Amino acid sequence: MKVKLEKTFAMPASAETAWGLLQDIESVAACMPGAKITERIDDAHFKGTVSVKFGPASMSFRGEVEVRGIDQATRTLHLFGKGTDTTGSSGASMDLTARVEALDTAACNLVGASEVSMSGKAATFGGRMAGSVADQMLKQFADNFSTQVQARQAQQSTATAQPELPPPATATELNGLALVWAIIKDWLRSLFAAKKA
Repeated sequence: MKVKLEKTFAMPASAETAWGLLQDIESVAACMPGAKITERIDDAHFKGTVSVKFGPASMSFRGEVEVRGIDQATRTLHLFGKGTDTTGSSGASMDLTARVEALDTAACNLVGASEVSMSGKAATFGGRMAGSVADQMLKQFADNFSTQVQARQAQQSTATAQPELPPPATATELNGLALVWAIIKDWLRSLFAAKKA
């Protein structure tokens, strides 16, 4: 079973800030509901886990993420992830391309296209709901990514405009990091779940 999605999300930050975050794979993963990077093998290969819920069924997946391409000129990231659930009865993979498009100096769009393939129990449970589950996961990912990118933009603005006031910048950074970590975990879980399902 395959699900294809293409979405565009407005981001309240410069394209440079969003692109900087998009290249940070651990941070990006944290934006995905239920996802978590557990091991960095090298700059292009990671291991992680994802937990996802399909109606009454809940599944946990273990898998791998490969960075297949980073294009600085077009601000494009290409990721491929695959995995199996902890019982070995389901599998999933996801091919994702994400791109940052500049709108002006303080706004940009995050454009994503993904193809998710599911097999086994995940395809059975998620069959009818796969499209809506994937759509919801992408929306949560975009919300989390937006929160992180806003925090980075605020930190950069504060550091540039008011270098003499470090306490506010520190507070923003801590809150931003906490939100980013929560977001990445969720995103990875959703990503691996969708790929394995």
